[in-house]
Parts: sequence; structure tokens; C-alpha cells
Amino acid sequence: MSEWFIDWFNSDDYLTVYRHHDEAEARKSVELILSNIKINPNSKVLDMGSGAGRHALVFAEKGFVVTAVDLSEFLINFARKNAANAKLNVNFVHADFRVFKTGDKFDLAVNLFSSFGYFEKDEENFRVLSTIYNTLKPGGYFVMDFLNRNYIEKNLIPISLDENKERTIIQERRIEGDRVIKEITIQRNGSIKRYFESVRLYPKEILQDALSSIGFAEKRILGDFDGNNFDLETSPRIIIITQK
Repeated sequence: MSEWFIDWFNSDDYLTVYRHHDEAEARKSVELILSNIKINPNSKVLDMGSGAGRHALVFAEKGFVVTAVDLSEFLINFARKNAANAKLNVNFVHADFRVFKTGDKFDLAVNLFSSFGYFEKDEENFRVLSTIYNTLKPGGYFVMDFLNRNYIEKNLIPISLDENKERTIIQERRIEGDRVIKEITIQRNGSIKRYFESVRLYPKEILQDALSSIGFAEKRILGDFDGNNFDLETSPRIIIITQK
């Protein structure tokens, strides 16, 4: 299961399961980010872990020069088609977060929708943060959106069912040690497919210490994309706004 993201993120089943995370949600996230930082029009934006390109397209629509990086070639191609249909210019890059290199320097980097903690070793996960730091201009911003461990531990839904005439999706969730595990079973036309997710649940303090040790200066922490301040017990997200 250590390389679970290879199969899962390269399947169109991923888009089906997460179809409710739509353009409207992405637009809300981008608006909140921009309301909490100061960057000029036409600034360069890096979306690290861009997935299906929801946030990248919104940034591009607003006139920013966007580079979107993802581990999944399938999702990069899907996002590229959506950008072409919308007549938006985005530089899509299929690359491993840990070793991504570019000659560009960015005014803003984002890592959204819990696109972090995939790897088994802490040093590999934190290498992603170092990579992002090295892509930023001095004074550039980094916004990280991640799971709130305390909230997940108290509010985890063990099983959920999404069913219609065409297919049945069963999502089973559990916490094993310091990771939250999800098993996704999709039943369709007599066939069964199974996928996994495994994400390291980092406490807020560890994320803060990792970012600080790399060189980021923390500006603000929010608890959701409604803009509420972070609360350890009630906030579903940890949205950390930092600056190089």
C-alpha cells in the first residue's frame, strides 16, 4: 500500500469518488488565499499537487501565471484538457513532488486538498516542503491545506455508501498508528475494484516546526475555507499561511 497513489490517482474512479469537490469549492479556496496575502497581478503561482487542476484553473482565470505539478499523468492530462476547453494557459508538469526542479521562481505556492503526507518516511514528506521553499522568490508565500489530526480522530466516519443504478461506492476509514487509511471499493456491472489511501496525520505543531526549520515564517493559521481561525478540536482543516 506504500505506493497506493500510483493506481488511485491514475484512475477515473478517483474523479467519480471526489466529484463533489468542484469548481465552486476551488474558487472559494482561492478567494480566501488571495484575501490573506499580497501579490501583484500576473504573479507566478505554483500549484504543487494540482490533481484535476481545479485550483490551477481558477488562478489562471484570475490572470496569474500558473504552473501545476502532480504525480498523476492521468490527472495532469485531464486538467490540461479542461484548461484547453476553458482557453486558459497553465503549465502542467507531471513530476514527483520530492524531486521537482524548475528554473522559475514563484510568488505563491499552494499545496491544497491534503496533497501531503502520502509517503511512508517523514523525510520524504518534508522534502516536498523544502522543494516548495526552493521554488519561491524571497518574500514569496506558501499556503498549506491539511487535515486536522485532532478533528479527524474524533470525527472519523468508519464507513459511507454512495449508490446509484450504475455503481456502488463503499468507503471504509480507520486510523492505524499515525496514518489515516481509507479503503475504497467500487462495484460496477458485476466487477469489483479496490483502491487505498494512506495519509500521515501530522499534528499541527510538527507541521509548524518543519516549516519553520526550512525557513518559512508563519503568518496565520485558519481552520477552514470559510476563514475561521484555527481551533484544535473543532477545525476540520489546518490552513497554514507562511512566507519565505
